[in-house]
Amino acid sequence: MNILVWLYILLALLLLFFLLLITQLTVIITYQHHQDNDDLQVQFRIWFGLIRYTYHVPMVKVDDDSPSVIVKQHSEIGSSSNQKQQQQTEKITKNKLAEKFDEGKGLLHKITGVHVIVRKFLRKINVEKFEWQTFIGVGDAASTAIMAGALWTIKGSIIALISHYFKLTAIPQIAVTPHFQGAVLGTRLSCMFRFRIGHAILAGLKFIKFWRGEKHRFSNKTDFPNDKTKFV
Repeated sequence: MNILVWLYILLALLLLFFLLLITQLTVIITYQHHQDNDDLQVQFRIWFGLIRYTYHVPMVKVDDDSPSVIVKQHSEIGSSSNQKQQQQTEKITKNKLAEKFDEGKGLLHKITGVHVIVRKFLRKINVEKFEWQTFIGVGDAASTAIMAGALWTIKGSIIALISHYFKLTAIPQIAVTPHFQGAVLGTRLSCMFRFRIGHAILAGLKFIKFWRGEKHRFSNKTDFPNDKTKFV
């Protein structure tokens, strides 16, 4: 009897896992900006909205007294009255050049491998809604027209990237409305995309397998700096 109960539990878990693999996850992103007010909302839905989760992303506002953030990095050795500068000299040998070349090839191989995995997964994502409206004005008619034209170009480039990497199932709706009477800035972005959870799990497994393979490949390389052989 116990074996039969465990068999039913195992069967239920397998059915639940299979259901999870074929379940489609819908993500709805809504962002609004008007003057100094921002609002970003991300909603996740599965099973035709029976289970949903909404998350409001807190927006960081810039202080009016400090509209910019400046980060400076400075490194000194010694006191201000007696500073010392360090100079490092490194002898470049044929082995070091070969090592740097191998590191560059390894990095390029990693980027290429990850890009292939990510691109295959992105092609599984259906973009079912993409709406982006913007109204802008800078107080001057000529400058407003130039800014509106630049925004049209930027939005067109973004749509081209989305159509290249994702699967568009709806015609994107974009608009730029110039305001020539005063300085104003507002935008509203609403997009909805959907993919199967199984595709995301498969992409994650491929990434883990690829990364482990890369670590194993680099660990088997010959360690040239530890070679103590001298040539005269």
